[in-house]
Amino acid sequence: MEKPMSHAIPRLALAAFGGALMLAAGSASAQEVITLNQTGCQFLESENGIDRGFTPKSANDCNAINADTGAERLAEAKVLELAPGDYIFRVSNTDVPYELGFWLRESDYQLGNPLHKLTKTSISGGGLAQGTTKDYEVELAPGEYLYSCPLNPTPNYKIVVKG
Repeated sequence: MEKPMSHAIPRLALAAFGGALMLAAGSASAQEVITLNQTGCQFLESENGIDRGFTPKSANDCNAINADTGAERLAEAKVLELAPGDYIFRVSNTDVPYELGFWLRESDYQLGNPLHKLTKTSISGGGLAQGTTKDYEVELAPGEYLYSCPLNPTPNYKIVVKG
């Protein structure tokens, strides 16, 4: 299995990130698996299991779709509430005809900020061809995080870790 790229800082057990999604309650023991299925321009679980039926042929198609519907979809999206701990985010490309990826990061992470590469949690990876699934491992500390797919542009869905 290809290892995702990760950037993490040791902040009393600040983590490395990975990708897949499921709602978890209570504290995370061992590694809980969060399963996420990507379809055109969205993660199904994040949008309450509703398949919007988008059929993009490229990232540009998703950018246009998100410009029209992204804010409304995010307002209705499920916020994942998790306990601190170790997680495996298991991400699948359900039916998108081009390669996808996954990016999980602290909500205030700035890609161009070199200090954030040293001090903030961020994990990403690509290579999700149609029908492919990859695991992303991460330890989540209390805080707010975002996850999305930059290659199949999706909204920035939210994770809140309390504990």
